[in-house]
Amino acid sequence: MTSRKGRARRNSDCTAGGPRPALRAPHRPQRVEGAEQAFVMGVLTSAADFARARAWGVCDAPDYERYLADTAELLADALERFETVRARMFHPQDFAEFCLLHGLDPAEPAARDRYLVNPPLHTQLLAYQGEELAGDFVPRLVRARENGLTLCHADLLLDGGLYGGAAETDEEHVRWVRAAYQRGGEVFRRMLVGAGAGVYELRLRVEAPGGKLTAAARVLQWEDGVVRINDEDLELVCAVLCAGLALELPAVAVLHGSQGSAASCGEYLPAAWAWSSSGPDWAPAARPVRLDGIAAQPGYSLGTVC
Repeated sequence: MTSRKGRARRNSDCTAGGPRPALRAPHRPQRVEGAEQAFVMGVLTSAADFARARAWGVCDAPDYERYLADTAELLADALERFETVRARMFHPQDFAEFCLLHGLDPAEPAARDRYLVNPPLHTQLLAYQGEELAGDFVPRLVRARENGLTLCHADLLLDGGLYGGAAETDEEHVRWVRAAYQRGGEVFRRMLVGAGAGVYELRLRVEAPGGKLTAAARVLQWEDGVVRINDEDLELVCAVLCAGLALELPAVAVLHGSQGSAASCGEYLPAAWAWSSSGPDWAPAARPVRLDGIAAQPGYSLGTVC
């Protein structure tokens, strides 16, 4: 699957840490271990979260709007000084529970630093490339937290096979997970190839122990087969497909949207296809499906798509 990604639009990020003493953010900029030029920060993604976090003295901004503006400046500075800038949602409830679990004072900067770089939460990190915070980036941070929780669930089901938690000596297990991940990616590719050019959204649900694994991804596909999709959404879709295929769990997927392109005289047709799986393979759904309120007819055979 080829990915075409333009430079993201300029964004104003939420809670970041910076070297300026006048602005105390939920976490100061952190250098990631093993990466001299990596910068990580946390971002408050709503006015309600900002109000709660102020009780811990995380910043001096008088209101959320000013906070966003200050954070945007810090991010702009970081882009000039560091090779890699990443951010994650600073979730007050998650942070409070993290401090309670580890016996930390939430008002201490060190507690916020530990929360920010907590290894199990690395799946919630997003690369920042200069996007407008009030545009697409803040919503993406919120989704990244939700996606990260799903990725951790999938990794747990696969005994750490997705993100390196499996014992290094268990090479057979690692190969098994990698093979399932590749199969999942191939399933997604065939869904898109069969759909052709258009603007789509994939909805995916796997019935898993401990709760459903779900994924959603918006996709733009050109006539030449080039696809545009957010990296974090692609990772989530492949991970959920991987878990379902590896563990042979019941699953359903719906791809819906507008089929067509400018090359077809601007004619776009509504489309919605459904597939299901209860083992190592995916096939057209046996009957019409409604997933998350989206109605879809049985899809095309993925085995006939090259």
